[in-house]
Amino acid sequence: QLRLVESGGGLVQPGGSLRLSCAATSFTLKLAHIGWFRQAPGKEREGISVISSGGSTTDYTDSVKGRFTVSRDNAKDTVYLQMSSLKPEDTATYYCAACGTPQFARCVLSDDNAFGSWGQGTQVTVSS
Repeated sequence: QLRLVESGGGLVQPGGSLRLSCAATSFTLKLAHIGWFRQAPGKEREGISVISSGGSTTDYTDSVKGRFTVSRDNAKDTVYLQMSSLKPEDTATYYCAACGTPQFARCVLSDDNAFGSWGQGTQVTVSS
């Protein structure tokens, strides 16, 4: 089964930083547009960032703009989410997923049905 694996979560104080990583277990990420999502307890899953396969195009939801940066190293077949100025409301399980179409314009953060190969997620807790 094609699946992505997230890592890098943990407990961090407000204002701190974390870098999440996303890798694949049985396929290459190089050709895929990759999205980052998160889900807090009692809330719906939220799309927060997406990066094109070549890394030249990115998009962010408003709540993380200026604080989070998505990037990728195709030589290492890994996608990253650098999170800075973390807030308690960023506490959630974070997931990466592969967009199911080569058309980046269709990889819309508000439509998680466009994405697949979901991982198990990594927990991020922002608390003092």
